[in-house]
Amino acid sequence: MSGHSKFANIKHKKEKNDAAKGKIFTIIGREIAVAVKEGGPDPANN
Repeated sequence: MSGHSKFANIKHKKEKNDAAKGKIFTIIGREIAVAVKEGGPDPANN
């Protein structure tokens, strides 16, 4: 099993999953920012 590293494999899976999660969080964050800007400063509208 030369060259086999369980933790390297975990690292590669984690990088892939983290990139996907980061993309989703970026999209959601952008939607929240747009909603806040459209809603105006009045908290009664929320």
